[in-house]
Amino acid sequence: MAVTCTTLEEVRSNIDRLDQQIVSLLAERGHYVSQAARFKKDTDGIKAPQRVEQVISKVRDLSHTVGANPDVTEQVYRAMIAAFIQQELVEHAALASHQTT
Repeated sequence: MAVTCTTLEEVRSNIDRLDQQIVSLLAERGHYVSQAARFKKDTDGIKAPQRVEQVISKVRDLSHTVGANPDVTEQVYRAMIAAFIQQELVEHAALASHQTT
């Protein structure tokens, strides 16, 4: 829960603390994305537009529940998912090349 800050420095300190947590969570999420590449047969399975929309719907609902801006959450998630899809495509291609050699 966010606290009311009395100085800009206090705001920035709290943002820095949250950034540390967010980046750590992104790293953890990335490890799971890497694992997912092993289970997907092709690039269509990686791109999975239906799954993307399912995740977006879920996080928009969660935003309403926790008091976040659902539009901001959606934009952040769409950017994050696009970046992770690119990572997964690279990893999937590397796995495929190792399997054929």
